[in-house]
Amino acid sequence: MPLTADQAFQRYRQEQPRIGKAAEVTAAHLFRRTARKGVTCQVTSRAKEVSSFTAKVYRKGYTDPWKQITDKAGVRVIVPHTGLLDPALEVIKECLDVVEVQDDRHTPGHEDRLRYPRLHIQARMVGGEKDPDGTPYECEIQLRTEAVDLWSRMSHKLLYKPGVAPPANVSRSLYRLIALVELYDLEVERGVEAMAQHPELARSNHLLDMTEQVYRTFTDHPYSRELSHDVVDVLSETIDDDTAYGEQLTEFAERFHDRLQRAYADYGPTSDHFLEHGRYLLASQPESLIIFERLTNARFLLEGTWDGQLPETMLTDMAQAWGIAL
Repeated sequence: MPLTADQAFQRYRQEQPRIGKAAEVTAAHLFRRTARKGVTCQVTSRAKEVSSFTAKVYRKGYTDPWKQITDKAGVRVIVPHTGLLDPALEVIKECLDVVEVQDDRHTPGHEDRLRYPRLHIQARMVGGEKDPDGTPYECEIQLRTEAVDLWSRMSHKLLYKPGVAPPANVSRSLYRLIALVELYDLEVERGVEAMAQHPELARSNHLLDMTEQVYRTFTDHPYSRELSHDVVDVLSETIDDDTAYGEQLTEFAERFHDRLQRAYADYGPTSDHFLEHGRYLLASQPESLIIFERLTNARFLLEGTWDGQLPETMLTDMAQAWGIAL
């Protein structure tokens, strides 16, 4: 029997913490899987606020609010450009039990209109959390580019939140921006494809982007991308298969998560070691993950490749931070 609005509110209030936890676990699961596949993205999650749930029940006039509100949990996957939407979608389909995909990108008709290119996936969350009826919790996954996400967040505040319809000229202005969003995404994708024609640059960028994605789970401190490219160019000589290495690096970060956290806390950009001595520079860089992994699994290859190309002190400092002696 469908729940009344008040019953749905009481049930959601009780279950919201578990739903939020399931969303966090699902987002972390997606982040690991996209990193292993070399798909650069940001993944965030949230459980709908109780007040938002209640407001939606009354605003929409649902007859069965508990079942009809499908975005009790939301996961957002943001990719840099349109070329990564399909690869990210494939990862989601592979690692989650997908219920429904709403993909408006190639829907015929409306070519003469400016519209939001919706790509939403309804999926069952991982982690084993179920509601009292024994049904696995679901989440709504919004898959977007960075440009579309920026437009969506901004327009949502102006178009949907006030409770009254915005002036026509405001709505039209916001929807005209979609044309710029499409142009921006296409130009970024074109630039990425052009860079791919230069194997050396493409490989360095791919390794760095892949590593940065995992590194950001430990710290969001800014870093020198120029220095990163200098170091990654050398580190890439110790890696045979970039695609396989993405999974290897992700598994390494999971296996040594606590040890890595201690290393970044003790030697990273806000540590006493760094602030007092000005050393351990690479501990503030994403490529430090590759260095730690190579020190663990390919130490002698790393030493031989490093020799004569980069300052020796940089490597010995990183070895000390990782707790080994060279």
